Amino acid sequence: MYLKNLLLNKKAAFFSLGCKVNAYETEVMRQCFMSYGAVPVDFKEIADIYVVNTCTVTNIADRKSRQMLHRAKSMNPEAVIVAVGCYVQESAEELEKDGAVNVLIGNRLKNKVADIVNEYLVSCLENPENKEKPVIVMNNDEQDYEELCTISDYKNLRVDIKIQDGCNQFCSYCIIPYARGRISSRKPESVLNEVKSLAERGFKEVVLTGIHLSSYGLEDYSVREQANLKTDDGRMPLLELIEKISEIEGIERIRTGSVEPRIITEEFVERLSKCTRFMPHFHLSLQSGSDGVLKRMNRKYDTVMYEKACDILREYYYKPSITTDIIVGFPGETKEEFEECCEFAEKIGFSAIHIFPYSVRKGTKAAGMPDQLDNNVKGERAKKLAEIEEKLRIDYENSFVDEFRNVLCEEIIEFDGKIYMTGHTEEYVKTIFEAKEASPGDIVMVRMSGKRLKNMVFAEV
Repeated sequence: MYLKNLLLNKKAAFFSLGCKVNAYETEVMRQCFMSYGAVPVDFKEIADIYVVNTCTVTNIADRKSRQMLHRAKSMNPEAVIVAVGCYVQESAEELEKDGAVNVLIGNRLKNKVADIVNEYLVSCLENPENKEKPVIVMNNDEQDYEELCTISDYKNLRVDIKIQDGCNQFCSYCIIPYARGRISSRKPESVLNEVKSLAERGFKEVVLTGIHLSSYGLEDYSVREQANLKTDDGRMPLLELIEKISEIEGIERIRTGSVEPRIITEEFVERLSKCTRFMPHFHLSLQSGSDGVLKRMNRKYDTVMYEKACDILREYYYKPSITTDIIVGFPGETKEEFEECCEFAEKIGFSAIHIFPYSVRKGTKAAGMPDQLDNNVKGERAKKLAEIEEKLRIDYENSFVDEFRNVLCEEIIEFDGKIYMTGHTEEYVKTIFEAKEASPGDIVMVRMSGKRLKNMVFAEV
């Protein structure tokens, strides 16, 4: 199959940091190594090759990426250490000097990582001196979508599918447009073929993911149209893709990753609500509930627009789950602006909030802004918002008490000597109930209760 295959029977371990897109790409890389005959092993095991799919969304992510690379080196000093992805794209020179990495590979080369590592091994075999200096492989000029597709079995019945890469938004705190490049989209036929393959193998739920999912299919439009997420011809590429997926036999549930509130228009939601397989769970990016902070973040919406999007969703869906991300402690965030954010979160009534204390990211506009907040202040604000989040989440879950919901059965667990099934409702509320006749993959109707076990709601079949 290959002129020289030095990956055959080599033990290869993989670790993914950051977002769901990275996780999807790591699975693709794992399969590419398997096509060479490499043997995937757990990252904690002694391996011949360690591949770390890095993240650079914050300085903390950079540090975690370095830590995992050093951990791999300490487990087997003779192993080939491979750093891939966003942190490499932004800080290749820094990693080159680090000494822990043998091969550095940027973004949009994930489907070639196994090829590159095999070539590296061949070059070291032919010239042992090549081991002394790291190899750097970048693809700075390539903006087309890198075609990736997973083919192996998944551990979960819910499958993430990457359909988009890159971002054109340039929020003041974010380095990702520089690390991932401009937007690019996967061809609809490729997405549909993967979904059909998953359906044929019994998978019931797909989650469409991307770096800036709302910009899917907008490459051909002007920068202004992309920034506004609008097209002159009325096309809505993401919605059209969802509509096509909803026609595939065997797929019972469709979800998306984070989307912009600007995409939530009356026309969009009216059409989306007719896709009965699309689940009433919307992760709408917010970042702050203060208009002043949103402006400094260079977000392209305000709280009025955001609230209107939530109102539209609630007009067309029964108790939709609306979740979000919020950054606390952004440069210059006053006490009053933070209070505005908390009040807005309560007003919207989120079912869950992912909370992030602002982390300085070198190379972004926000890193040079005045009035950087103390870490203790950020921590206090994150704690207060977390208390609000917990109350909102419990209130939302309690709104379903004694109501019947459909749950996708996912995992069997044992608790207090009894066998239980766990799964998620259409709104993505995690439930636990006595297994009885249910099996993973079944969709069963349960009656919700107000009792809980950790982050799960007890229910009755």
